[in-house]
Amino acid sequence: MPKRGKKYQDSLKLIEKSKVYDVDEALELVIQTAKANFDETIELSVRLGVDPRHADQQVRGAVVLPHGTGKTRKVLVIAKGDKLKEAEEAGADYVGGEELVTKIQNENWFDFDVVVATPDMMGIVGRIGRILGPKGLMPNPKSGTVTFDIEKAVKDIKAGKVEYRVDKESIVHVPIGKKSFGVEKLKDNFVAIIDALIKAKPAAAKGKYLKSVVVSSTMGPGIKINPAKLSD
Repeated sequence: MPKRGKKYQDSLKLIEKSKVYDVDEALELVIQTAKANFDETIELSVRLGVDPRHADQQVRGAVVLPHGTGKTRKVLVIAKGDKLKEAEEAGADYVGGEELVTKIQNENWFDFDVVVATPDMMGIVGRIGRILGPKGLMPNPKSGTVTFDIEKAVKDIKAGKVEYRVDKESIVHVPIGKKSFGVEKLKDNFVAIIDALIKAKPAAAKGKYLKSVVVSSTMGPGIKINPAKLSD
């Protein structure tokens, strides 16, 4: 394990290692421990009582954060006909059809954060599934990125919609904003994600669902939150 810097060590001293905090305390601490000289992202990591190897225990979806993420995301829309104009008017950064799929394929072009596609273009988008998939960029109906309602999809993403997906370790990682947001805004975003995860609980999940909840800043240590105090 590489030796951590002085700022990290100083931050670690502020946290009681064996303690699980309530949400407000944890968010106050995560702001205090974000000591880097840039506006650090605050991330929420939730370990769920699911086995993601089973299709009926997948947890995946999207939620619009009340205060956004603090980052403007570039949206690429793959569509045709009237939907191209709709995408442009909604504020998409890049709009097009098959020529954009070719550009990604041939030029390794990735100047975007989210891909939205209309269902009738998914056959074409599927050609670059192997390229988009590993980067987490493949459009998906569950996260609202395969849709004919292009205007809503683009506006939601621009407003601060984040996708969440359980990884193979049964953990969901989601940004809940920036250090500069302060406790209140971070808490609103935190609650929105926890509520979404609870609503997404698979029927096949047995036993305790919210196993552990941790918040951390980009460069800071993790702070445990008591999952028992969050409605499960």
